[in-house]
Amino acid sequence: MNITEISIKRPSLIIVLFSVFALLGIIGYNNLSYELLPDFNQPVVVIRTMYPGAEPQEVETSVSRKIEDALSNLEGVDYLETKSMPNASVIIANLKYGTNVDNAMQDAQRYIDNIITDLPADIQSPVMSKVSPNDLPIISISATSNLSETAFYQKMKDDFLPQIQQLKGVAEITLLGGEEREIQVKVDQDKLKLYKISLLQVVESINRSGLDLPAGKVQSEKENNSVRLTGKFATVTDIMNVQIDMPSPGSPVYVKDVATVTDGIKEIASVSRYNGNNGIGLLLKKQGDANAVDVSELVREKLQHIEEQNKEAGVKFIVADDSTDNTIAAVESVVFDLILAVILVSIVMLLFLRSYRNSLIVLVSIPTSLITAFAVMWLLGYTLNLMTLLAMSLIIGILVDDAIVILENIQRHLDMGKEKRAASMDGRMEIGFSALSITLVDVVVFLPILFLQVFIADMLKQFSVVVITSTLTSLLVGFTLTPWMASRIGKKEDLQPTNIFNRFLLWFEHQLQTFIQWYGKQLQWVLNHKLIFTGIIILLLVFTAGMMKQGIIGKEMMSTGDQGKFRLNLEFDKTITVQQNNIISQQVENYVLQHDEVATLFSNIAGPSTGIGSLGVGSANKSEFTIQLKPESERDIKTEAFMKQLRNELESEFAGINFSMAVIGLLPKSAPIKITLSGANLAEVMTASEELQAVIKQIPGADNVQLSVVEGNPEYKVIPDNDKMQRLGLNTAYVGLNLRTAFTGNEDATLTENGTEYPVRIWLDDFNRKNFEDVQNLIIVNPMNIPVEVSQFVEVVQDNSPSLLERLDRQASVTLTAESFGRPSGTLADDVIAYLNAHPLPEDVQLTWGADIKTQNDSFGALGSVLLISFILIYLIMVALYDSFIYPFVALFGIPVAAIGAFLTLNLTANDITLFALLGLIMLMGLVTKNAILIVDFTNQLKAQGTYFKEALIIAGKERLRPILMTTLAMAIGMMPIALAQGTASEWKNGLAWVIIGGLISSLILTVFLVPVVYYAVDTLKEKISKRK
Repeated sequence: MNITEISIKRPSLIIVLFSVFALLGIIGYNNLSYELLPDFNQPVVVIRTMYPGAEPQEVETSVSRKIEDALSNLEGVDYLETKSMPNASVIIANLKYGTNVDNAMQDAQRYIDNIITDLPADIQSPVMSKVSPNDLPIISISATSNLSETAFYQKMKDDFLPQIQQLKGVAEITLLGGEEREIQVKVDQDKLKLYKISLLQVVESINRSGLDLPAGKVQSEKENNSVRLTGKFATVTDIMNVQIDMPSPGSPVYVKDVATVTDGIKEIASVSRYNGNNGIGLLLKKQGDANAVDVSELVREKLQHIEEQNKEAGVKFIVADDSTDNTIAAVESVVFDLILAVILVSIVMLLFLRSYRNSLIVLVSIPTSLITAFAVMWLLGYTLNLMTLLAMSLIIGILVDDAIVILENIQRHLDMGKEKRAASMDGRMEIGFSALSITLVDVVVFLPILFLQVFIADMLKQFSVVVITSTLTSLLVGFTLTPWMASRIGKKEDLQPTNIFNRFLLWFEHQLQTFIQWYGKQLQWVLNHKLIFTGIIILLLVFTAGMMKQGIIGKEMMSTGDQGKFRLNLEFDKTITVQQNNIISQQVENYVLQHDEVATLFSNIAGPSTGIGSLGVGSANKSEFTIQLKPESERDIKTEAFMKQLRNELESEFAGINFSMAVIGLLPKSAPIKITLSGANLAEVMTASEELQAVIKQIPGADNVQLSVVEGNPEYKVIPDNDKMQRLGLNTAYVGLNLRTAFTGNEDATLTENGTEYPVRIWLDDFNRKNFEDVQNLIIVNPMNIPVEVSQFVEVVQDNSPSLLERLDRQASVTLTAESFGRPSGTLADDVIAYLNAHPLPEDVQLTWGADIKTQNDSFGALGSVLLISFILIYLIMVALYDSFIYPFVALFGIPVAAIGAFLTLNLTANDITLFALLGLIMLMGLVTKNAILIVDFTNQLKAQGTYFKEALIIAGKERLRPILMTTLAMAIGMMPIALAQGTASEWKNGLAWVIIGGLISSLILTVFLVPVVYYAVDTLKEKISKRK
């Protein structure tokens, strides 16, 4: 007794089985969360080490190289990126696919702990993170209140920030702007000279005075008390009254005698505004494996809670930018496409099956298959994302395939006058092999994706699992529910023209029969003129190849999409101050906000950038605006066109500023073009990088082309004359400490108020920290209390230090980054590759692609392999099913002709070749092979009954044209909502749907002729060989 017989005779078993599936599916669906895409970023371990006052060369030699060496044995590392910049070392260990990040972090921490004593004493402890500096924030927030600037900043830092940081999924938050309270001790150099006191004496006196020290305990036989010295500073007066020296008895020198002590604010390092209003900016990044939508919901709830708790202080949080807003819209639009696809497929079913009853039987396979997919997604920990929902939308047409093929055959047996149960059993048994074949070829094309070992694989696996689960469930439905329902409610069709709808169905049936008869005649003509038809096919293939060579469409990893959002970067001269940057940036801001198209503008003045090559470190000469335009319905201009227009206006209005722009797509990402040149000789690498930069700047579509290693900020280099210095009783360490304290300040001391510690900065007063002469005229009091001017023993030279030193896999390197503006990034990269092929780099310089292009190369290469493996697997599956090596080969001829339509529609609709388009091609292989299987399988059956092969081909073609038309049109029409979709994430879906629609239509038109022609040629050849024998 087979499964179909059980379904017809004992349906309760099948009803229970599908009830369990439905129950699991409902539970699963209610537990699934939303996200845009499964995470496919390369996991990283980032080690940040702060080294205050050190320039890049010193950072590289003393810190970066030592940590690199320590990490050389770390397992699972793909490549190491090292950035040495002023005051900081950043090392990014990019891990291989499948490496456990937490284990790698623990190992890295252990290796660094082993060498911590070899690092300079002045460094801060290395901090490790799983968040790449290049990851973009998912939420930008602007905070305001009625509190004073310093009180609000402290409240934010001590109270609000920890509450947000402890939320699940939050990785790190960067604060922008605000005024932090700082006690300023500004030392008068002339007073130091007068009292013969060194700057370091002032520092030491203050640092030693403001301390609390546990002194031990006193105890008797009965009591035990601890002893503690409390000397912490509580007021500014406490600091002013610290005694520094007593040159003569009864004449003490206090801090107030040589310095002014003020309760002030820390030197402003960044400014943040939202729509022109000052506030404290928060840039929030999520953990790599966290769900962005869930994180966003938690953050918004927490912000609302904090607002309610601090109503009196007027605390307000404005979410300036939230990348997850579009996630929900994107997911909802796919759900809408899915519902529309079901409706359209239902209409196709009704037209072809001519019966509400039969349409209902077929449509049962859609909810039963999808609900099973929800259960599997829940069990595997997947989410409702673009990939899983897109898979569901695309396979609506596939899910009805088995049911259509089986029910159409059952109906044929019913129309012969058979009893319902007998017709259901005979119809299913006759076509069962074909149904199994067409399902397996759909499934087998996605199997290789499950074994991919690239970062994009996790995203594609979810798509594949949904397709495989749903398709196999639809086969089970076709073998159980469909024949059971047909055996109960099926009947011989005898449609009468009793109403308009019936008359329309009868008219459609008549047209279909006429078309089938016409097809039979055309097939006969084609079989008699095989060479002419073969010539047409070859011409079409040549035309397709020629069309692709024209470069009408480009290629890229994923379409950026028009979300009406972009980033505007401003770069000023390197000598500019944060204050001057802020003044000019505000003018630019106001100019941009005057445009009617602009909805919001979030500005980040001199703060850590969120764009290309961000290392979480701000720069005084750079500003960044995140601009959101009004919805498309409220503006007459596309985002890119507006960006070009705005850029031209800004360049003519504000001279001396370098403006660069980048579209922010649905998937936030940094520069799509990233090329790292590395080699043993930095000078050679630098020369090659500058030449390549000049070339890329000339390529159309390349924007904001930058090198990571550029001439840095102007600096005054202090070069001591060791002999003179030592004669004056000084040494390098002592002089260096004096210089650093004078111009950077010492922050070791703190003032405590109401349990909060505020930093105390000791340095020279503003008047003595302005220019070149101030460095030369700095007075250092030597150990013999003699004041000595720096110019007496050093030479001060104006110079430029590199802003950054970089290494890739422990070799000197330079990274070149660029935005693609108006052209796909992959096409831009192809132009670069074409140039490099014609003008190779020097032998000692290696080139490594990064960012989008690296991912694109990996994933396109992997999917190319999947295409080839899928082709072989389809053939092998059919060999196993048909026990023949020749006829499966005949069925595969449907695949090349599908490519004609696929590429033609891509060109006609101007959709680039993306990851999604390639996914469409893989899916297409299974879909188009089904048409060939139906013809080949039925021809084999007729031949087995004694029909001559030519006659068998014509009968099979005509008999199978109805299910071929039905399944193909159901697929193509079911995908039309996705192909024609507008709005959020539509750019991703459109290309995928058009590839499949174009391939299905060209395959439908050509396969029904090409497969019989190839079959005819094979059988003719076999006949001739057998006659010779």
